[in-house]
Amino acid sequence: MPNPAPPATLPAAVLWDMDGTLVDTEPYWISAEQELVAEHGGTWTHAQALQLVGNPLAVSAGVLREAGVDLPVPEIVDRLLTRVTAQVRDDVPWRPGARDLLDVLGAAGVPCALVTMSYAVLAEAVTAHVPGAFVTLVTGDQVERGKPDPEPYLVAARRLGVRPSDCVAIEDSPAGLASALAAGTRTLGVEAVLPIEAREGLSRAASLADVDLTFLRRLAAGEVLDLV
Repeated sequence: MPNPAPPATLPAAVLWDMDGTLVDTEPYWISAEQELVAEHGGTWTHAQALQLVGNPLAVSAGVLREAGVDLPVPEIVDRLLTRVTAQVRDDVPWRPGARDLLDVLGAAGVPCALVTMSYAVLAEAVTAHVPGAFVTLVTGDQVERGKPDPEPYLVAARRLGVRPSDCVAIEDSPAGLASALAAGTRTLGVEAVLPIEAREGLSRAASLADVDLTFLRRLAAGEVLDLV
C-alpha cells in the first residue's frame, strides 16, 4: 500500500498589505484628502480618491497638488498622515477575518511582515494593537521605489531571510497586486474598495474570513485559487 502524500507545507512567511487589507483605513484617507482639498478651495470626488488607492504617498500628494492643494509635497504627506494616524489611534477598523488570521498564523509559527506604502508612524500605530504579530514593517518611507514596483516585497522577503516565491502576499489594490506579483510571491487579492479582476497567477478571496491554513498551504504549493 503506497504511503500517503505528505501534507503541503505552510508558506515561509505571509506578507500583508495594510490599508484596505489588514485595516479598513481607506475611508480615513479619503476623508483626509477631501478635507485638505476643501481647505484650498477645491473639490475632491470619491472617484478621484479611488485613483490614489495603493499609491506611494508622494505620488498621491502630487495629484493633490494638481487638484489645488498649494503646499509642498512633504507637507501634504505630513498632513494626511497626521490626520489618519490620529483616527487609527482612536479606532482601528480591522478588515473582516484579519485579526483571526493573524492569530492563526502566529500559533502556527508563520512569520508575518507588513508591507505598506503608508509611513512608519501610521504602520506602528496600527501594529501597536497587535504586539508581536509582525516580524518586520516595510513602509513607504523605507523604500526608494514604492508599489507597483516589486521593491517593497523583495525587501520584506530579504529581511525575513526567505525567498519571495515561498511567501504568500495579501493585497487589495491594483498597485499592490502588481508589486507582489512582480516580486514573485504567491499573491492573494482580497477586494476592498476597488474590484480585483482575475489575472494569471493571482488567487482571489472575497474575505480574509474565507482564508485558513489549508488555503494558504495550497497557495504555497503553487495552486491558484479563486473564491470570488
